[in-house]
Amino acid sequence: MFRTEVGWMNSKESIFHRLYDEYHQDVFQFLIYLVKNRSVAEDLSHEVYVRVLKSYDRFRGNSSEKTWLFSIAKNVAIDHFRKMAVRDRHHFNAFEWENEQLISSEKSPEQFLELSEDLRGLLHALELCTGDQKMVIVMRFFQELSVQETAQVLGWTEGKVKTTQHRAIHALRARLNKEQKEANSL
Repeated sequence: MFRTEVGWMNSKESIFHRLYDEYHQDVFQFLIYLVKNRSVAEDLSHEVYVRVLKSYDRFRGNSSEKTWLFSIAKNVAIDHFRKMAVRDRHHFNAFEWENEQLISSEKSPEQFLELSEDLRGLLHALELCTGDQKMVIVMRFFQELSVQETAQVLGWTEGKVKTTQHRAIHALRARLNKEQKEANSL
């Protein structure tokens, strides 16, 4: 029996290392775009892999490992924003990430100094989107997940992803046009 347990642990450890090696950078980038703080993103990334290690034996393969990891990362990020909201309010009011804005006061991942003015404007406008919209835009365009993968990560239909993406792009366009008009009028 001891050999079986050791073999299982070695197998689980090798699976964990493979997942980490293959997807760590994508998961980290996803988290850093959401929280815009490198050390927080590192901590959250660590939490993702702790959850992976604890729950891999329950992974049934209903989605790809990549979408499963992004689902965990999404949940870790939501938990982080909920904890932040609770801390900020000193009491618990239901945090509805779908409708709330996920705004971090930290600089963007590339530290705005290195970004083009257009990308800075886009990231700023993205901060003003709802949680749903921000998640979809980051997954679809920054992490280059397909509509199907994004739907699996979020537990949505592909139609809801497409609708949310359409609305997010429309909102981003409107915000960017408004900012451009304001800049031109100065």
